[in-house]
Amino acid sequence: LRNSRLWAHPWDGAGADPALPPGDMYSQDGDADEPEWVKTEREQFVEFRDKNRDGKMDKEETKDWILPSDYDHAEAEARHLVYESDQDKDGKLTREEIVDKSDLFVGSQATDFGEALVRHDEF
Repeated sequence: LRNSRLWAHPWDGAGADPALPPGDMYSQDGDADEPEWVKTEREQFVEFRDKNRDGKMDKEETKDWILPSDYDHAEAEARHLVYESDQDKDGKLTREEIVDKSDLFVGSQATDFGEALVRHDEF
C-alpha cells in the first residue's frame, strides 16, 4: 500500500526527491522515426509543463499538471456531453438526444453516474 501511494503521490514520501526528471517512457527502436505523439509530449513538456525551464518537473509543476488549478472539471464534462450528444449542433440537448446517448450520460460524473437522470421525470 505504501508503494502504491508513493507512486501516485511521490512528493509525499519521506526522503522522496520532489523533482521528477522528465525521463522518456518511449524507447526508440534503431533508426525508426520518433512517433508524432512523442514529439507532441516533448513539446508540451517544454512549452507548458516545465515552467521554470530547469529540464525537470518539480513538485509544484507536477501538481499543476495532474490537477491544474485553472481547469473546471464540471464545465469540461458538460461541454463534452453536449458536444457528443447534440446531433443537430444547435447548442441545446433535447430529450431524444440525451436518450440516444444515454450510455454516455449514465457514465458521466456530471449526472452523478446516472442518478440525476432518475430524479427527473422528463427523462
